[in-house]
Amino acid sequence: MLFLYNLLIRIFGAAIFISSFFKAKARHWISGRWNWRANLRLKLKKNEQRIWIHCASLGEFEQGRNLIEELKLRYPSYKILLTFNSPSGYEIRKDYQYADYVFYLPLDTEANALDFIQLIDPSLAIFIKYEFWYHYLVTLKQKNIPTIIVSAAFREEQPFFHNDFYNKRVGDFFREMLQCFTMIFVQDQGSKALLGSIGIRNNVIVAGDTRYDRVLTILANRTPLSLIEAFLQGAPALIAGSTWQNDERILWESFGSLPADWKLIIAPHEIDKDRIYEIQTLFDDSVLYSELLHRDDSRNKRVLIIDNIGMLSSLYAYGKIAFVGGGYQKGGIHNILEPAVFGLPTVFGPVYQKFVEANILVHKRLCFPVDTIREAQSVLAKLSTDEANYQLIHNALFAFMQEQAGATDKILAYVLKLLYT
Repeated sequence: MLFLYNLLIRIFGAAIFISSFFKAKARHWISGRWNWRANLRLKLKKNEQRIWIHCASLGEFEQGRNLIEELKLRYPSYKILLTFNSPSGYEIRKDYQYADYVFYLPLDTEANALDFIQLIDPSLAIFIKYEFWYHYLVTLKQKNIPTIIVSAAFREEQPFFHNDFYNKRVGDFFREMLQCFTMIFVQDQGSKALLGSIGIRNNVIVAGDTRYDRVLTILANRTPLSLIEAFLQGAPALIAGSTWQNDERILWESFGSLPADWKLIIAPHEIDKDRIYEIQTLFDDSVLYSELLHRDDSRNKRVLIIDNIGMLSSLYAYGKIAFVGGGYQKGGIHNILEPAVFGLPTVFGPVYQKFVEANILVHKRLCFPVDTIREAQSVLAKLSTDEANYQLIHNALFAFMQEQAGATDKILAYVLKLLYT
């Protein structure tokens, strides 16, 4: 199985290299890792204690952000070394003020893992939610470096739990990676039970999801957006965040089910020129955020398209209902806790089952998956016209979000023991 894993890693690296001739994201992936050993030797200072934190991309970074910032504040003698796998995380957070170093994670080969860990020499390694890289985890274990994963969520269909005749070797391989963690902090009891079913019990703690702490911090420190206030002029708004083409088609078909005084703000997942033009073509009564200061008719438009990155979490403060994208994609929905913390009933597509928080909120009837245009129209119409029902959902969301706080403190208490014993 290890031979196959190594082969697939090499093929993956080669595929990205070929793609780099055609796609900017792949070029960033390649160029950001170019000559990484020399780059580390040049930038890292000697005689430092370091905590290594790895995030797959921007979403995982936001999930672990409160933890990162608390580590920096509580343990100032330790340098924070942050790595990303994806350019969408690195390129946006390469100048992050709470990290002393920010790098791309080199491809997971045995030589890369050994050299990288020798060079950064961490006192502790923290993985955020996902990213199970065999050679990195095995090397950390061999060097007796404490390694934890936080906000992990497990599902029965994942390869860790494959134990039938045909998939047992795959399952054994992935289970070996789980054995490398000093502690596994999971989001829920279901994940703990699944780990227990494969014999992993003594190093599992149900801490909850650090994203709750993050979005509660955003709520407490939200940034006023004067241009958004000027655009809305007090009108109720549907905020559509991290949307893809299928989401936007549903929105276009269902926005008319809202009362005439409502406005729509769309913050797409990708903001390259082609995507923005595509949305403008679909919503002809629209204006770009970058045009708000220069177009006299901007306040008369019903649809605002956000053509920048970084505003979404603050945008939800101006909404009454949210629509979160990704639910018509294979990967599933994006972050629904960002609108939930503002008490916004949230609508999304049918692909949400692998997200613990989505399953809970759907079960509580505080969020609403929709499969068809007709379902979306029905849900939006009810949420926008039944004020008594809306207020019940709104208040219940506030209460639920407050109840979920505290995962970061549980993890920090354990980190304290690791660093000072």
